[in-house]
Amino acid sequence: MAEEKRTWRLGIDVGGTNTDAVIIDGDLNLVASTKSPTTEDVMGGIKAAMHEVVSQIGLEAAANIGFAMLGTTHCTNAIVERRRLNKVAALRIGAPATTAISCMADWPEELKSAMRVRDFLVHGGHEFDGREISALIEDEIREVARVVREEGFESVAVTSVFSPVSDAHERRAVEVLRAELGEEFPISVSSEIGSLGFLERENASILNAALVDVARTTADSFEEALAAEGIVDVAVYLGQNDGTLMSVDYAKRYPIFTIACGPTNSIRGASFLTQEKDAIVVDIGGTTTDVGVLSHGFPRESMVAVEIGDVRTNFRMPDLVSVGLGGGSIVRRAEDGSVTVGPDSVGFRVTRAALVFGGDVVTATDIVAARGLAPEVGDASLTSSLDADLVERGYAEIVRIIEDAVDAMKTSAGDVKVVLVGGGSILAPEALEGASAVLRPPHFGVANAIGSAIAQVSGQIAKVFSLSETPRAQAIEESKRRACDEAIAAGADPATVEVIEVEDIPMAYLGDALCIRVKAVGDLML
Repeated sequence: MAEEKRTWRLGIDVGGTNTDAVIIDGDLNLVASTKSPTTEDVMGGIKAAMHEVVSQIGLEAAANIGFAMLGTTHCTNAIVERRRLNKVAALRIGAPATTAISCMADWPEELKSAMRVRDFLVHGGHEFDGREISALIEDEIREVARVVREEGFESVAVTSVFSPVSDAHERRAVEVLRAELGEEFPISVSSEIGSLGFLERENASILNAALVDVARTTADSFEEALAAEGIVDVAVYLGQNDGTLMSVDYAKRYPIFTIACGPTNSIRGASFLTQEKDAIVVDIGGTTTDVGVLSHGFPRESMVAVEIGDVRTNFRMPDLVSVGLGGGSIVRRAEDGSVTVGPDSVGFRVTRAALVFGGDVVTATDIVAARGLAPEVGDASLTSSLDADLVERGYAEIVRIIEDAVDAMKTSAGDVKVVLVGGGSILAPEALEGASAVLRPPHFGVANAIGSAIAQVSGQIAKVFSLSETPRAQAIEESKRRACDEAIAAGADPATVEVIEVEDIPMAYLGDALCIRVKAVGDLML
């Protein structure tokens, strides 16, 4: 029994409309699930969902839970709402080369104000081939540390020119800052977060530094909520946006990696429920539909810069298309007779506002109920007053939105498998244009929480090497080792870690440079 107590998993995923929770036993069978409205403070919905699934199995069975996983929107919300952000000192190592463009030049003023950010420029940085632009002047770093200490800054973001090629100046700057500010002072290092593209990498590092307290509060509150339900002595993990998990300590260092973990949880859950490794996943919620690509069992990563809270960044993010279609999307007839669906939605109020539940708002859920496609949802007879033309046009618009989103994610003209998940996936038809098969697996409504519960732990590295200094084979082996080390640091069992993805891209415009990206994954540490 002692070993069994370590094998059950509690998975929770926070969506824009609902917070889903599941409990999975040691054989990865679903034993409890629920959906609870997402609350404004987020944690209220998490606690309600957790209490419900624990109540379903009882306290005695809950004692079997050894792992608790949370996919949360706390960090995303903090950036979008401009609240609860740390006071950040942004240290740029790049004088005299980077004086032409100031730090955070294109940031929204209200976001900079919310972070009470101040930027500092010191000498240093490297060229694309690893040569120093100028020497690092440590007294300049110490002066920055003095200001940080005296003016009450809460975290520091360190960014050096071409640090993915050589991170020597970043590493030394961190050593100096730690000597001045203490080993526990939060410092975000750009080479550990972003990739090539100086301004985008700097932006990502500053945002990461701003989210440190949000991550700490989230993790601590989650652990307190577990204890309140009698769930103690468990390993706690937070979801990453590559469909894997990270330990609490790792999440406190890299909170930005939790952004967009919800859709990736759904993609991983879709893979687990269908055993498909390559497909397009359509996750339909109450307000939006997220469409992503399942590639070799994991979400496909975006290769372009991504805006977070109107800030351009280049840290890893899933490749997604989001559209304003959900179960609560409001249906209207325009003056020209056409019918629109969304993008506005009644959200989690759908169970009160929609016609099928006795409300007075025509929603996408009412359209499919009126067509007899959702007999288990509400009372379809309450939609009998809907005009038949409105129903048909509305349904055609729903299908068009889904098919267009799927088409946008395809990389070739051929048909692909499509997996439907999310509570709102009742909106989708059994067949879609461009789909070779449409799968709607059991437990599709809580696929996101299942994806959180069954996820592995990952480590990823992206670095630029000069082939004149480091042979290709040696560079790849070094990158593999570092990726495995990152996975272990994030909480993976060292005995199970394996490299699943290696990509090397020659960068001819940088001479003999080679950009190597490696991803490693491993099982949870038992």
